[in-house]
Amino acid sequence: MTDDRPVSWQGLQARTSARIGLPRAGNTISGAAVRELQYAHVRARHAVSTTLDTSRLNLSQPPIEVESRARDREEYVRRPDLGRQLSDRSRESLPHGQYDVVFVIADGLSALAAEQQGPAVLAAMIPLLTDWRIAPLVVAHRARVALGDEIATCLGARCVVMMIGERPGLRCAESMSLYMTWNPQIGMRDSGRNCISNIHGHGGLSAMAAANALAWLLKTARTRNYSGVNLKDETCTIEQTVRPDPQKMLSDKSGQ
Repeated sequence: MTDDRPVSWQGLQARTSARIGLPRAGNTISGAAVRELQYAHVRARHAVSTTLDTSRLNLSQPPIEVESRARDREEYVRRPDLGRQLSDRSRESLPHGQYDVVFVIADGLSALAAEQQGPAVLAAMIPLLTDWRIAPLVVAHRARVALGDEIATCLGARCVVMMIGERPGLRCAESMSLYMTWNPQIGMRDSGRNCISNIHGHGGLSAMAAANALAWLLKTARTRNYSGVNLKDETCTIEQTVRPDPQKMLSDKSGQ
């Protein structure tokens, strides 16, 4: 006996951004759904090809702008290795000093994400680091995550936070990630970094939530002198530990 009841997708659609339960037209999905998918694909390709415009960041002070060895977006996409190396001119433009952390807004694979999310996260982050020596803000063009290691080395910073555009998906093309690396060195492995991802305004992590999570990672990394796979976000564990047990509270009251 088969169950011929119609399937309702509304409950599942409310819990995921995946394309499920799409309307159909005959033996295929509807034309509207096809056009929406095509539009999402165009937006993703546009995000990858768009260059980072520093003027759109609306910064209060001009940043230090650097670029990788990739000469243009096409070479950047084809040669990830060049995106991990500073150009000679950029290396010379970074003044060496003594800093605790340097923040880098980088285009990555979505300059749109860097422009939209980077300034908001930075504005929420700076007030949480009142006792830190923060290096001048750096804006990096055609950058991969590892470019931050060389930037921090040139500046003399103990830590680098790469605020970089993620690879765009077909639901969101403006998602940004934060990569925090303590004691960065040229050629180090990604296992030495901590990542906070999916920062965007389409149901993703908010700028304030990302800043709070990053502040905990930074302060803990400074205490322990390392970052990466051995540094776990313990904030959820702490919250669960201190949260009162409702059942225990009820039993205690009933015994009084």
